Amino acid sequence: MGGTEVYLRSLLAAFARTDSVNEYFIFTNIETPELVPAAPNFHGVPQKVRATNRPARILFEQVRLPHAVAEHRCDVLLNPGFTCPLISRCPNVTVFHDLQHKRHPEYFRWFDLPAWQFLLWAAAKRSRAVIAISEATRVDLRAYYGVEAVTVHYGTDSALFDLALRREPRPFLLCLSTLHPHKNLVRLIRAFAALDRPGYELTIAGVRGLHTRQVEEEIATLGLQARVRLTGWIGRAEVLELLRTAAACIQPSTFEGFGLPVLEAMAAAVPLACSDIMPFREITAGCVPMFDPLDEAAIAEAMRGLIDTPPDTAAPQEQARKFSWDETARQTLRVLRSSANRA
Repeated sequence: MGGTEVYLRSLLAAFARTDSVNEYFIFTNIETPELVPAAPNFHGVPQKVRATNRPARILFEQVRLPHAVAEHRCDVLLNPGFTCPLISRCPNVTVFHDLQHKRHPEYFRWFDLPAWQFLLWAAAKRSRAVIAISEATRVDLRAYYGVEAVTVHYGTDSALFDLALRREPRPFLLCLSTLHPHKNLVRLIRAFAALDRPGYELTIAGVRGLHTRQVEEEIATLGLQARVRLTGWIGRAEVLELLRTAAACIQPSTFEGFGLPVLEAMAAAVPLACSDIMPFREITAGCVPMFDPLDEAAIAEAMRGLIDTPPDTAAPQEQARKFSWDETARQTLRVLRSSANRA
């Protein structure tokens, strides 16, 4: 799932490190029983539903999940990805990673959009508390739904700071990105085609999403098959290896809720340039070069700069240290406690 999956796995591990008092019941689908941390106060509750079958997952969440939560006498339910049970006696705390369906409905398939519009609106209204993963998302929640949210940022994996000590840069630029329209990958590929640095390649690592055909067609049209690599989904170890060996990272998104790849590149001390959008400004605090994501020439110039005069990585890495998964867990737990039936 990309950043949202990293978020959930990292948050659960951080809960296990920082909280030995509360009991956690993790309702897992068929694909992810390994999500449950190996800690005595964590209990897996497997459910007979596949997340890959979205209609079945949504129906399960609305009909069966409230009963499962009641059976385990839960005081509060954390919904880590946009939606929640709309009829439940247990208080909901729902995490919103972005409001792309409101900001850019053109990026959604016509048959998906009505469900997104209704379920997210209803979750925002029916939750006792709402968590936004960035100030940008908090502002959008107020503007579009009229609800107040608590901002709790993503964290960063401590292993990335260790990775910085083992960097062995090779001649390729890395973009960690799902192949979705808002990731701006067609412009990135065109800019790369205009880059007069023949010894360099571009690796785009992420799930093959809704914009895959357009991305592949652009690569073929420009004759870049030998210089642009699409990895598709890769495991966490492979992501870390790409960060260890990339000459630099480029993140050209036109829209994001947070921007975990930016934070991870900063932590790993990888030279980085990213688009000038609000969530990236929030993360980088002015210590990373930025460019206009709608200007292909500006993207190409940013890549040229990354290769010819790599920017400072010390200040971005220090900025990345301000984002901790343990702190994310502590702040999230405060929201859960204040929202629980037995607060």
